[in-house]
Amino acid sequence: MAFPINKGDSSSSSTSQYRYDVFVSFRGEDTRNNFTSILIGILDHHGINIFRDDEHLRGEEISDKLFEAIESSRILIIVFSKNYVFSTWCLKELVKILECRKKDQIVLPIFYKVDPSEVRDQKGKFGEALTEHETKFKDKMEVQKWRIALREAGSIGGWHCTKDRPQFTVIKEVFEEIISRVKLNYTKISDVKYPVGIDSRVEDINYLLDIDSNDVRMVVIHGLPGIGKTTIAKAIYDVIAYHFEGSSFVENVKENSRTNDGKHQLRETLCSEILGGRTLKELGAIKKINERKEMPQHKRILIILDDVDELIQVTDLLGECNCFASGSRIIIITRDGKLQSTLQEDYHHLTVYNYKLKELDKHESCELFCQHAFKENKPKKGYSELVDQFLSYTKGLPLALKVIGSNLYPRDDIRYWKSALDKYKRILNPNILEVLKISYNGLEESQQHIFLDIASCLKGLHKDVVEHVLESCNSYDPYIDIEILKDKSLIFVDEYDKLSMHDLMQQMGLEIIKQESKVSKKHKRLLCYDDASELPDTGLEEVEGITLCFPQPIKKDANRFWKDEKSQILDCS
Repeated sequence: MAFPINKGDSSSSSTSQYRYDVFVSFRGEDTRNNFTSILIGILDHHGINIFRDDEHLRGEEISDKLFEAIESSRILIIVFSKNYVFSTWCLKELVKILECRKKDQIVLPIFYKVDPSEVRDQKGKFGEALTEHETKFKDKMEVQKWRIALREAGSIGGWHCTKDRPQFTVIKEVFEEIISRVKLNYTKISDVKYPVGIDSRVEDINYLLDIDSNDVRMVVIHGLPGIGKTTIAKAIYDVIAYHFEGSSFVENVKENSRTNDGKHQLRETLCSEILGGRTLKELGAIKKINERKEMPQHKRILIILDDVDELIQVTDLLGECNCFASGSRIIIITRDGKLQSTLQEDYHHLTVYNYKLKELDKHESCELFCQHAFKENKPKKGYSELVDQFLSYTKGLPLALKVIGSNLYPRDDIRYWKSALDKYKRILNPNILEVLKISYNGLEESQQHIFLDIASCLKGLHKDVVEHVLESCNSYDPYIDIEILKDKSLIFVDEYDKLSMHDLMQQMGLEIIKQESKVSKKHKRLLCYDDASELPDTGLEEVEGITLCFPQPIKKDANRFWKDEKSQILDCS
C-alpha cells in the first residue's frame, strides 16, 4: 500500500521526466503510525515530492493510478515489515517496482524488524504468507513472480532497522540518501554522527509534547553542560516539525539577547521562518509589535528556543503566548532547572512540563565512546578494561565521550591509551573545559567561590554541614547560592542529603583553582597537604585556620571533615 502526498509536478526532481521524487510501498498496519509516517513526514517537510494515495483504495485490485505513480517516481522505497508479504497489493507493487528498476529508477529497500534473508529466502512469516497465497490463488505463475521479486529485492543493499540500531539512525540515512539523489538545496538541522541514546530521549519528550492534543503546551529541557540538550532538541525538531503549519529553531538566544541588534535579529529569524519568509520589515514598522503577538493566532506552530537562561528572553520573543493556535508547541532549552517554575508562573494559561536530561547509561556510554574511538559499537579485543576506565572517568557525559573517543582514534596502542587516561585525569581536555566552564562563567562571584569550595573540599558532605561551614567562613547565609548552583545543574543533593557534583564538573573546578592560584599572589586554595610547601614562595599574606563549633545533628559529619586539618585549608578571605 502506498502512503503518498500528491503535489503535482516537482521542481526539485533531478530529471524532468519524473512527476514525483519518491514512492513508498509499505504495509499500513505495521508501520503507518511509526517508522513510515515519520520518514514520510520528514521528507514532505523538507520539500521532497512524495506520491500519496489519499483515496485509501480498498480491495485486491491494484489501481492503474498506483502503477502510474510508481512509473513516475524517481526513487522507489520498499519498507519490508513482518506482514508486508501477506498483502497481495504490496506484492503487486513490488513486482512493478522491480520492473521499473530495470529502467534505471532507484530502488531503496528498508528491512523493518525483519532480516533481509527472510525476504530473500522467503523464511518465517514470508514463507508462511507465500504458502497461503499458493493455496488461495489458482494462478501459480503469479505467486512465482512474487517469489522471484522477493528474492531480487532481498538481495539489494538497503537498511536494516533492528532493536540494536536506532530508528533515528535509519531515517537519517535514508533521508540523506534521498537528498543526495534529488539534489535539493537543504541545510540539515540535526547533524548527529552517532545518535546513541537519542531515540529513547526523543520518545520521552514527545510523550510530554503529545502533539495530537489540542492544548498549547511548553516543555523545558535542562541538564548538565555537555549533556546534549541542543542535540536532542534538533533531533526532536526534525522528527516532529512537519506536523506544524509553521516552525522555527532559534539558536543562541542568551548570546544574541545581550544587544538590541541581537534581539531584533532573533525576532526577524522567528518571524521569517513562521511566516514563510516574510520579515518584520516587510510587514511594516507599525505592525511589528502586534504582528509578533498575533502571527501565531491562526497557525499551529512549533518554536524551539535554544540556550535560554532568563524569563525576559522568552517574553521578548514570544510576548504573552496567549494567542497561539490550539496544538502549538514551544520547547525551551536551558541550563537552569528553575526556569520551568518561573515560566509556569508567568505563562499560567499554558501547560509547562519539565524534562531533565540525564547522562547516558553504561551501555549507551560504551557504544557512543566506541563509535568514536574504534568506529565500531563495542570495544576491540584487549581494550575492554581500558574502555571501562574511560567510561568511569566520563560518567555518561556525551561531550566527554565524543571528544575523548575522537582523540583516541585511530590509535591502536594500549600504552598510548593508558597514558592518555592518566593525562585526562590530571588535566581536563581544553575542549571539554571550555563547554563546562560556560555555566561557571555565568555565576555571580559569591556563587563561583562556593562552587570552588565544594569542588575542592566540601563535595560529599551533608548539605547542612556545607551550609554551616560556608556561613562561618563568609558571614552570610549561603542557602540561596547553593540553590542556584543546584538549579543550574552544577551541583546536586543525593538521596542522603549530601552535596555532590559530576566528576568532570569537579575536575573543571579544580582546574580553575589551579589557574587562579598562578595569577593571585594574595589568596590560594590548598588542595592537599603537599601544597602547603609552596606557601613561602607564593607571597601569601596570611593563612587563616578554621575552628568551628557544629550543632547537632551535623557534628559527626563535621568532625569527620575536620579530622585532618592540615589537608583541608579553606580560603576564607
